[in-house]
Amino acid sequence: MNPSVIREILKVTEKPGIISFAGGLPSARTFPVEAFAAACETVLRTDGPAALQYASSEGLPALREWIAGQLPWDVSPDQVLITTGSQQGLDLVAKVLIDQDSTVLVETPTYLGALQAFTPMEPAIVGVQSDAEGIDVDDLAKKAPGARFLYVLPNFQNPTGRTMSEARRQALVDTARRIGLPIVEDNPYGDLWFDQPPPKPLTARNPEGGIYLGSFSKVLAPGLRLGYVVAPKAIMPKLLQAKQAADLHSPSFNQRMVAEVLKDGFLDRHVPTIRALYKHQCEVMLDALTHEMAGLDVQWNSPDGGMFLWARLPAGLNAIELLPNAVDKGLAFVPGAAFFASDPDPRALRLSFVTASEEQIRIGIKALADTIREAVKG
Repeated sequence: MNPSVIREILKVTEKPGIISFAGGLPSARTFPVEAFAAACETVLRTDGPAALQYASSEGLPALREWIAGQLPWDVSPDQVLITTGSQQGLDLVAKVLIDQDSTVLVETPTYLGALQAFTPMEPAIVGVQSDAEGIDVDDLAKKAPGARFLYVLPNFQNPTGRTMSEARRQALVDTARRIGLPIVEDNPYGDLWFDQPPPKPLTARNPEGGIYLGSFSKVLAPGLRLGYVVAPKAIMPKLLQAKQAADLHSPSFNQRMVAEVLKDGFLDRHVPTIRALYKHQCEVMLDALTHEMAGLDVQWNSPDGGMFLWARLPAGLNAIELLPNAVDKGLAFVPGAAFFASDPDPRALRLSFVTASEEQIRIGIKALADTIREAVKG
């Protein structure tokens, strides 16, 4: 097991005066504190003893039913397992599907937390070539023989912010079905679209050929530590056994609070406010990049949702080496190398635009530009 590069960087951001584009933290301004205060009172008053007691490993039936009913394909609540954050879902999938030296395929780059979850099982993690539309299906077909599964984040990916196109999704699902490759689809950011929702999930196109992971962290609050796994019925018993061995069950009190908050269509009213905030934050960062990076050979993308954008430094620069100089100027970011299964791009970096204020974004991007100019001059 290896330490999280991001968690180590977050320690730096605790220093006074540091503007952080590093953490993948939702904006605390989006947390529905009042709704949870009311739900807490209701749960303790009406169902207190059960909320504070041990519970079933599968999760609260009402919450599993709600999740099944929200998904855009036919799902039974029996196929839903509540997890302690979607990160635990990755851990359970790894324990059930990975053996030592087996092959696991991932996007290039991919979510660092998935690499951390998979690595203790000692697989061979193989990166599949990817572009702005997502996975390169031809490269996938070459590398797929013998692989246990492909792990993919189609929507507003962490770290790049890219979204897999409709054509690429269908080609990926068709190829995976043809060669018998399971897909583990991670979708924590799918509801955070700016102007229009992303194409339908991969799992909806082939439900028996994939495992789907979701989370309440980005639409409600990460401190609840609640996520879920949706899987074919044949694999659920093994995932449940792994869950029981890990922590018996996710917090029953938290599950009841979430079910109470969700029961009256709360997300339909709440999530649009998150989208509007994040869209504005993203636009501010893109505008600042355009203004401050003038004359520098810096590249970046323009995401359609989510929390991140992906940037690339001028030739010859290294994001890891640049970071201490940026911190000296009051800015933290995440070097992109940590997100690669192999052959990392030393020039890449991830910028999160959701937690900093508008003023902090402009100040931080200027600090980044100043740091890059100094490095280019040598």
